Amino acid sequence: MTDFASLYRQKLTTAGELAGRVENGWLLGMDAAAAQTPAIMEALAERAAAGGLSGVRVQTLLDVYPFAFYADNSLFGKLTGESWFSSAGARNAINGGYADFIPAYYRDIPRHIRAHYDYDAFCVSVSPMDKHGYFSLSTASSYSVAMMEKAKRIFVEVNEHQPRAVCGTQVHVSQVDAIVEYHHELPVLPPAKLDEVSVTIGNLIAERIPDGACIQLGIGAIPDATGMALKTKHDLGIHTEMFTDSMVELIECGAVNNSKKQIHRGQSITTFAYGSKRIYDYIDDNPAIALMPVDYVNDPEVICRNDNMISINAALEVDLWGQVCAESVGTKHMSGSGGQIDYVRGACQSKGGKSFIAFTSTAKGGTISKIKPILTPGAVCTTSKNDVDYVVTEYGVAHLRGHSLSDRARQLIAIAHPDFRDELRFEAKKRGILI
Repeated sequence: MTDFASLYRQKLTTAGELAGRVENGWLLGMDAAAAQTPAIMEALAERAAAGGLSGVRVQTLLDVYPFAFYADNSLFGKLTGESWFSSAGARNAINGGYADFIPAYYRDIPRHIRAHYDYDAFCVSVSPMDKHGYFSLSTASSYSVAMMEKAKRIFVEVNEHQPRAVCGTQVHVSQVDAIVEYHHELPVLPPAKLDEVSVTIGNLIAERIPDGACIQLGIGAIPDATGMALKTKHDLGIHTEMFTDSMVELIECGAVNNSKKQIHRGQSITTFAYGSKRIYDYIDDNPAIALMPVDYVNDPEVICRNDNMISINAALEVDLWGQVCAESVGTKHMSGSGGQIDYVRGACQSKGGKSFIAFTSTAKGGTISKIKPILTPGAVCTTSKNDVDYVVTEYGVAHLRGHSLSDRARQLIAIAHPDFRDELRFEAKKRGILI
């Protein structure tokens, strides 16, 4: 019988020693959010700052640690970040010109990894090894399998605070090249403030969600408010890319039991989790939640197999054609496409399914309308006019899918802030949109 503990000790090292093994020109990969490896990355940044590295690239998705390669432009060219989907650090670095961005649908990232990338190392934070020699990849399974397939080495950062996802990706100690121990509390997503506008929008959406529906929620106040408004529903299911606090709330209050799903009945399905300690505690040793690869979880052909599939996502602006921008302010990078279009399409293909794009009607203290005659020049179109279904603000719900351009414009103007409706109507008539 293999002595897994002995094998573990042979591979155990420090973050500094491991950083010393990294060579110039290497490509390193990490999965999403709390699955990332802060100790290893800090040691690499220290070595790069001292002039010991050049040409090393690190790929991230939803950066939740203050990585030096996104905070310090002097590391550019030595240790450079590449983001699949940006949080604040990557966003600032990309806009500052010292980090790069990889456009992709979330579901396609494993395919791109297998087709285009060869990693010198995959770095991942894991739960402690079990008696069989396995580490759980804990909070993320989105593209870890693809990265491990394409990586020459696997470096794990063991953290006793990581949950053990029994229905998630595992890696065996025999597959691992180096082990670093770094025990620390996991990063948490501060709770969104549920103001009156968010609650109003959440209630408008919840009114249109039937008992027995299967839900996907995005990040932010409006998805959270929708989740809270669903607490009176019955027999809901979860099939989502990101597992959130509002979902734990719905499970614990009994609104979600996954009993009506057509696939994975009895389980909540996700590809990664990020939120409060409550989420991490829920995942730990819990067979009722499965963390699965994103090319399965976010495949529209899989999503639509659940009847009454409901997706709820956000936007920065929408034009009168119904084009949705959710990832830039003009030419300024904000995030990425993520899984929005995956769930828009999956929900719309589902029997009884609905997709909601929801946002407050204005920005910058009410001085800017988020419903615009045209998208801001340079803005990225995330969801096309042909895919968009329902659009929601605090002033109501517009149903665009299958409707004419003129009807779309009328509905969108009706849910814009009253201060901007005359201007929108004027611009729509000037462009021949309203007939």
